[in-house]
Amino acid sequence: MLKWSWKMARDKSLLPEPSSHIPEVKADIPADGTAPVVATKDHLVIRQWAEQRQAEPATGEATRSGPATVKVADGGAGVRFNFPGHGPFRPISWEEWFENFDAYGCAFVYDNDPPDARPSMRYRIVKASEWRGVIG
Repeated sequence: MLKWSWKMARDKSLLPEPSSHIPEVKADIPADGTAPVVATKDHLVIRQWAEQRQAEPATGEATRSGPATVKVADGGAGVRFNFPGHGPFRPISWEEWFENFDAYGCAFVYDNDPPDARPSMRYRIVKASEWRGVIG
């Protein structure tokens, strides 16, 4: 079983290094306020996160709606977000975004911002099966 600590990975990639647990958030179960990083597979939670940041669903990889536009070699679904003023990825619909997210068995890992903080735009999309025992 993988363990993760809350010390950020050396590459500052949001994901913690080995030794703790990342709580899973669902629309009907809010995030634990003490956890600096949380994860979800809940579509509503992900959309709310994106809407709060004016982020739009996007991809860099080839999907049913178009060709690859950016090399994204992460082994995941290739789904990303475009943020205001920074949109290097090809926009796609929420339907297609979640179709790819679910087909690849992904989980959305993100900073658990305190209510009074400026919303962080840091996130990672990981394969949930590789994080079994850590997320949940």
